[in-house]
Amino acid sequence: MIAAPEIPSEFTFTQDTDTRFSSDTDFSEDLDGRSTTSAKGKGGKKGKKAAGEKGKGGKGAGRINGHHQENGMENMMLFEVVKLGRSAMQSVVDDWIESYKHDRDVALLDLINFFIQCSGCKGVVSGEMFRNMQNSEIIRRMTEEFDEDSGDYPLTIAGPQWKKFKSSFCEFISVLVRQCQYSIIYDEYMMDTVISLLTGLSDSQVRAFRHTSTLAAMKLMTALVNVALNLSINMDNTQRQYEAERNKIMAKRANDRLELLLQKRKELQENQDEIENMMNAIFKGVFVHRYRDAIAEIRAICIEEIGVWMKLYSDAFLNDSYLKYVGWTMHDKQGEVRLKCLTALQGLYYNRELNARLELFTSRFKDRIVSMTLDKEYDVAVQAIKLLTLVLNSTDEVLTPEDCESVYHLVYSAHRPVAIAAGEFLFKKLFSQREPEEEGAPKRRGRQSPNANLIKTTVFFFLESELHEHAAYLVDSLWECGAELLKDWECMISLLLDDPLPGEEALTDRQETALIEIMLCTVRQAAECHPPIGRGTGKRVMTAKERKTQLDDKTRMTELFAVALPPLLAKYAVDSEKVTNLLQLPQYFDLEIYTTGRLEKHLESLLRQIREIVEKHTDTEVLEVCSKTYHALCNEEFTIFNRVDIARSQLLDELVDKFNRLLEDFLQEGEEADEDDAYQVLSTLKRITAFHNAHDLSGWDLFTSNFKLLNTGIENGDMPEQIVIHSLQCTHYVILWNLAKSSEGSSRKDDMVTLRKQMRAFCMMCQRYLTNVNTAVKEQAFTILCDLLLIFSHQMVSGGREHLEPLVYSSEDSLQAELLSFILNHVFIDQDDDTNSTDGQQDDEAVKIEALHKRRNLLAAYCKLIIYCVVDMKTGADIFKQYMRLFNEMLSELGHGFDRSSSSFCGIKELARRFSLTFGLDQVKTRDAIAMLHKDGIEFAFKDPSTQGEGGPPLNLAFLDILSEFSSKLMKQDKRTSSGRNREDCWLPLISYRNSLQAGGDDDTMSVMSGYSSRGSSVRSKKIKPPESSSSSEVWQQSLQTPVMLPSPHLTSTAMRDPKRAREDSFMGVYPLPHDQQQPHQLPQHHQQTPQHHQTPMDYKYVRRGTGLMEEDEEPIVEDVMMSSEGRMDDLNEGMDFDTMDIDLPPSKNRRERSELKPDYFDPASIMDESVLGVSMF
Repeated sequence: MIAAPEIPSEFTFTQDTDTRFSSDTDFSEDLDGRSTTSAKGKGGKKGKKAAGEKGKGGKGAGRINGHHQENGMENMMLFEVVKLGRSAMQSVVDDWIESYKHDRDVALLDLINFFIQCSGCKGVVSGEMFRNMQNSEIIRRMTEEFDEDSGDYPLTIAGPQWKKFKSSFCEFISVLVRQCQYSIIYDEYMMDTVISLLTGLSDSQVRAFRHTSTLAAMKLMTALVNVALNLSINMDNTQRQYEAERNKIMAKRANDRLELLLQKRKELQENQDEIENMMNAIFKGVFVHRYRDAIAEIRAICIEEIGVWMKLYSDAFLNDSYLKYVGWTMHDKQGEVRLKCLTALQGLYYNRELNARLELFTSRFKDRIVSMTLDKEYDVAVQAIKLLTLVLNSTDEVLTPEDCESVYHLVYSAHRPVAIAAGEFLFKKLFSQREPEEEGAPKRRGRQSPNANLIKTTVFFFLESELHEHAAYLVDSLWECGAELLKDWECMISLLLDDPLPGEEALTDRQETALIEIMLCTVRQAAECHPPIGRGTGKRVMTAKERKTQLDDKTRMTELFAVALPPLLAKYAVDSEKVTNLLQLPQYFDLEIYTTGRLEKHLESLLRQIREIVEKHTDTEVLEVCSKTYHALCNEEFTIFNRVDIARSQLLDELVDKFNRLLEDFLQEGEEADEDDAYQVLSTLKRITAFHNAHDLSGWDLFTSNFKLLNTGIENGDMPEQIVIHSLQCTHYVILWNLAKSSEGSSRKDDMVTLRKQMRAFCMMCQRYLTNVNTAVKEQAFTILCDLLLIFSHQMVSGGREHLEPLVYSSEDSLQAELLSFILNHVFIDQDDDTNSTDGQQDDEAVKIEALHKRRNLLAAYCKLIIYCVVDMKTGADIFKQYMRLFNEMLSELGHGFDRSSSSFCGIKELARRFSLTFGLDQVKTRDAIAMLHKDGIEFAFKDPSTQGEGGPPLNLAFLDILSEFSSKLMKQDKRTSSGRNREDCWLPLISYRNSLQAGGDDDTMSVMSGYSSRGSSVRSKKIKPPESSSSSEVWQQSLQTPVMLPSPHLTSTAMRDPKRAREDSFMGVYPLPHDQQQPHQLPQHHQQTPQHHQTPMDYKYVRRGTGLMEEDEEPIVEDVMMSSEGRMDDLNEGMDFDTMDIDLPPSKNRRERSELKPDYFDPASIMDESVLGVSMF
């Protein structure tokens, strides 16, 4: 076998292939830390062209000397073509290649200016600059010509013109490498120049340069990975051909072919080594620094592309040395970056052949992925759940039951994409294993179907989750992946009606209740085709296929339940909860099926069962569902209307006759009436009230009987509470139905007069009941009275309803005073006085919450009268007085030393957050108000001095926490003004307020601040520890106590710097040095000389870097932004001590196995020194 040649540490160029763009600086640092200047003299100068190249270069030289006009037009060519995106990219690249073959200097100058223009820079690199200036000088010159007035550049500019720029830009780079992969990229000139340029630009403090060049470098790396993959395939093919030829007998063996194959294999090997060196240069020169960039978009680009590399060329990149970057970046503070990590991993876990290589990564980072299912960014949480689903598909042993349970409960999430993803995970885990059906055997149905056990499992899961009011959410979560299972209504009906099979355990009463509820939710989901309340984002237009599926489902469910519903109601007639759910099913039927399917006898059975249920039950919920079912069946569009209407009328006739008879006897008996008579009146009145809610019972004179009952209650004062409440409600329905008929214009003048008299009499009756002894009666009378005053106010004549003007009713002053008195006496009271529960602490809390909701509803009913000017606007002042009284009482109870984590303080913060939302999104419109709010708030916070003396926090300092809820509404310039107080205090509310002002600011500020950090080379020396006097914990405390924004350095990040000085500055990016250690920011004297105009060959092995954006290139990002973060990685930055791995493509069959073993990069001992081995890394 032929040994693989050693990877050269640097490229050596001959004079006629001399490099025009070299390393970023004049100085390079050797491995011993000594600075050596690059060679000067003839060897470093540009070589003369060969005689054959002079003629070709004449025209190109003239173009270079054309300066900005002619040269600018030529340089704009590539940029304009890519910007428009209309031409075929391959033809554009082919034209450039022809230009390169004609005169490579001119073509490369066009390409350099293309990258400069794509960054949004107005400057142009001239031929003179290209020949005589260093990279750092060129980039500095371009930085000076950059338009700093606008922060936009092509990759960030919005608008249709730039919509496809990014994709065209990336496509250009990909096609360029693809078209050059057989010759030009190996000429040791073009790729050297491009990689050197992109490496220098990626280290710039100008965001546009850094963003654009990083994207270009990463896409260039992806294209090179494709080239390396093709080379590997070709090498394997060549090796097979060589082995096949060599194994032939001597008589048939072609020695010439063997020599050709050996030569081809050698060339391919050399090309692969070249590609390895190029990829190493990009990876070490760009990726390992930019994956920790201060800008989230740049970090996201790096992580997205490394995921592509690992997926495309898994043999080379899918190992712990590269997976560690994705694992670390999962702790990134920006959701965009975390999202890219998860999508990159999904592409890897999707391929089951790669699962064996991911075992170590999965074991180390599984807990982090599980915790990301609760990420505050919903998109991240969705992708985390999808990733766990892919992990589940690969093996069941990785995820523990606790891991699975943390995902299960997300099926009840209000965010639908999260719930859908969790539903798919649940379905894969619990329902993926079905009983196999034998071929040729008849399909089993009902209780014997394969879905029977799965439906039971769904019921068990629903009951164990203990969220019994959220069955609709569970069904919606499972609908997309398990609709076939959930729509097996035949099996559900069989489980409820049929006897269990021999050896099968029957469902318990609790399980049957849960199954009926789930069955109802599946029917509703199939009929309405939209998610439950709280999950939908508005109605969407269904496709033709979805409409057809909806119609088919409604037809099938109607055919099944029209037959099965009567026996189900007969079986569970006495169970209120089951009946309530079963009676909702007809609301989703296709009623035409009763006629077309000849199911009239089943309709008769259904109506008979509903009648029996109405006669048996007195629960309001059951009666209201019966009323709604009659309303759904009484649809005049269908032929069954007459039959249902007759049944309904017969039922109502009997109820009204019975009520009038019982009421007459009850009123005649007076004080002698017993409890049985009162119960009979109440139960009948409940049934009539429930039906009157959905049906017009104006044909029966219910107002007279109910008014008589209410009047008797006022006179005697001993009427049972529930009878009065339901009588008030029933009378209210009578008036509303009569008003509805009058609004439609179908009533006569006499009916209007009658309605006016009834309404006024009923309002006076309700006013009299406001002084009732019973609180529940007073609350019912108050609510109805507020509704009537609002409905019959002056608002009712608007919208072309002037004929209703005689019905307008204006409240008198005495009535307004009574309403206000009721609010003050029943709403603004201590909560303890409003509850009388003695059933334990839990029941007491439930009663308190219910009472609070009731008081809120009463206050809302009255406030609506103020808003619509039904009562005097001045009464609103009395409401505000009560709020001010309660607020002052709360502050006095809390005192100045109150707990900022208490529920009361959190309530004030929540109120401030909601109040801030009322200012809207127009910051210009609300600027003055928000600025004044912050100004007054800051003055209030610092107004009262501390009781602890000088140096203590002001008494009202905690108000800054509340004020921070309004920071997002400030404009940027106002934020700087608000945070401009130069205070050296370390009080937590002040720091929190300052942080809220800095949040969401310009990321470039952070990039400038982090620009102080520097690296000596991509292959890093040992990390230098800071002095003991400024340990990391002390520096962190100093940084936390006194947040500072370091001044922007005068030089760009590609400026030449002393290596020693650079290492000292590397600690200034985030952690400021003590004042006695900080020095003026200036160039070393020996670096201020005029740079020599010569080129040095590019060293792929040791790429010299300028000032970077982060302290070190391989420390993980440890900001955990999970809602339940535990801060386990706080000290991970300490003691990182390892070098960057070289990209080492896997050996083909003709290559020798590598003798050295790669360290385990998930083993703390391989990357951390002994001082931090006790820290939990993952």
